[in-house]
Amino acid sequence: MYKQPIHKDCKMDVTKTDVNNTLANWQVDDSRIRATLGSVGITSPNQLASMSGQSFFDAMFAGELPSPPIGETLDFIPIHIQGGKAIFQGRPSQQHYNPLGSVHGGWFCTILDSAVGCAIHSTLPAGKGYTTLEIKVNMIRALTKAIPLVRAEANIIHVGRQTATAEGHIVGPDGKLYAHATTTCLIFDMQP
Repeated sequence: MYKQPIHKDCKMDVTKTDVNNTLANWQVDDSRIRATLGSVGITSPNQLASMSGQSFFDAMFAGELPSPPIGETLDFIPIHIQGGKAIFQGRPSQQHYNPLGSVHGGWFCTILDSAVGCAIHSTLPAGKGYTTLEIKVNMIRALTKAIPLVRAEANIIHVGRQTATAEGHIVGPDGKLYAHATTTCLIFDMQP
């Protein structure tokens, strides 16, 4: 089992009761966050450039800015983004399957890319943006719809003037590790 959870609800060496309690807590978080997120859309470049990363996420969680369309497409949402840490929660389902009958590696990569990128973005001042230069994902075990929710948890490793690095992992409510990733992002000046 993975031994370094970021979030307090990721318990290791858990019983079936613990798994059910964690899953119930995650479902409550899911409902609470979905109720506050704004409609799906794109934030204007001018708004993005005028806000720090943390201000942007605070406004998004308050429903004042739109929720990114990719979350609707792949059925995942941000749960918590603050101070160089990010947690996304997703529902692996059959619509995400590859021909082999399990969740496609692109789904793993996308939820992890969102988590590690947002962990970095949360630390950036107004006028700064980022883009992924590279991401490396290791898929440890298959995901299917039998696992109703997973979390992609990320934290920064380093944020410099021009590049930043972060790491993340996908865990289930039982604490099992499904994938882990590292990223390098380019930091740049945003043009409104």
